[in-house]
Amino acid sequence: MVKKPAPDATRRSEKSRRAIYAAALALVGEVGYPRTTVEGIAARAGVGKQTIYRWWASKADVLLEAFLDLGEQAARAAGQDADAVPDTGDLAADLKAVLRATVDELLDPRFDTPARALAAEGLVNEQLGREYVARLLEPQLQLYVARLRSARDAGQVRADVDPRIALELFVSPLAQRWLQRTGPITHAYTDTLVEYALHGIAAR
Repeated sequence: MVKKPAPDATRRSEKSRRAIYAAALALVGEVGYPRTTVEGIAARAGVGKQTIYRWWASKADVLLEAFLDLGEQAARAAGQDADAVPDTGDLAADLKAVLRATVDELLDPRFDTPARALAAEGLVNEQLGREYVARLLEPQLQLYVARLRSARDAGQVRADVDPRIALELFVSPLAQRWLQRTGPITHAYTDTLVEYALHGIAAR
């Protein structure tokens, strides 16, 4: 009698985790954050509620981790390192490449719908808003800080420039246009943001 190999618990756990991520993002996009529940996520994912509570303390934890994973997957699909802004020595080209990838992500319904739901809830739910910033936004912004510091050290930007403020010249307009739908978000738009940020708008 041939002995069957034992089920691979690691693969089973990863499959469940993926299903939970997908269910959480789909639900928050469909019904909004307040109506998304751990029970609903579990039912959509086909797992027991206890499975979710084994890995996460709350629905906010599930959603934020699912979002982090979604961003990492998008970066890998674009051939980028999710943990760094490229440093080719050409600051403008590096910033344009990352912002173009960000545009692609923002235009992807898989990201756009749940992202808007979480962003909207974060405006009225202070705790979620703080977690959203601390766990999702600020780590991404710090990647820009690191790249701008590198450019400053290389003499490509002024020595007195504060990277944390400087990054807002191109990141914040994109976020505002996306959130409020004040205009189209395109590669040409973000390329222009980088040009304006690096060279200003005064006559040369």
